[in-house]
Amino acid sequence: MNNLPDLGDLRVFVETARRANFARAAEALDASAAYVTKRIQVLEQNLGVKLFHRSTRKVVVTEEGERIYQWAQQILDAVDGMVAEVSVGRAEPRGALRICSSFGFGRNIVAPAISQLSARYPQLKIRFEVFDRLVDITSEGFDLDVRVGDEIAPHLIARRLAPNHRVLCAAPAYLARRGTPRTLGELASHDCLIIKERDHPFGVWRLRDGTREEVIKVTGPLSSNNGEVVVQWAVDGRGIALRSMWDIAPLLESGKLVRVLPEFTQEANVWAVYPSKLGNSAKLRVCVDWLQESLQALIAQRQG
Repeated sequence: MNNLPDLGDLRVFVETARRANFARAAEALDASAAYVTKRIQVLEQNLGVKLFHRSTRKVVVTEEGERIYQWAQQILDAVDGMVAEVSVGRAEPRGALRICSSFGFGRNIVAPAISQLSARYPQLKIRFEVFDRLVDITSEGFDLDVRVGDEIAPHLIARRLAPNHRVLCAAPAYLARRGTPRTLGELASHDCLIIKERDHPFGVWRLRDGTREEVIKVTGPLSSNNGEVVVQWAVDGRGIALRSMWDIAPLLESGKLVRVLPEFTQEANVWAVYPSKLGNSAKLRVCVDWLQESLQALIAQRQG
């Protein structure tokens, strides 16, 4: 082997191997598919091995490619760690950051904070995406997931950004028509507005009264994967919802919604979740510090 592989080519290879698709790797790298194809070809020539079995829909890493992938990941992790350590003393964090969050929380709370972060640190290149599902940040190439909910995989680093809890609520018109439940058991006979949003299990509400947690299965004629839709249905008097205080506090203040069974709540704090290998990243640390300060202020403002 006469030519050493280029670090940029190794990054292209690792991203392509993770996604098993040249086009998706190109999108993640903010490059063209032709560029990805060319860099993989150059790397194969430099190493003298075939890295992928190619088909029309996806690419599969070869046996030689699997071995090189492990080495490439170690090399890139070491280089990233070196750069992060050197950049600790930098006054101005810089570089690319891929951040994700959920639809409603991401749009209403995280996006404004990122806008302020970008203005403060213009050398950061931030790509922000929102999803209605839980994201595997390692395999999907994200640096940070801003997440509502306390169930976090142990292999990830998580830092609490802001306190939050979910409460039961409904429109006064619905309660006047159907009656106000006095116990959790009575929810079974009510129209409950069910949401499947990232970490929230469908139709199962876990609620705590002091130190006692109860689990109840709820049903209803309306369900969605979007929290904003469910809140609007609740305002329209279609049923009882379980939503975060950051989301509905203004509606409670205005009287459009009222608390139901107010002694029960569900813990759903806001977390910054990121892979362990990025734990020493200066740009990530600056981002998380900023989000912690900003989100606490934004959530407190929305909650009145």
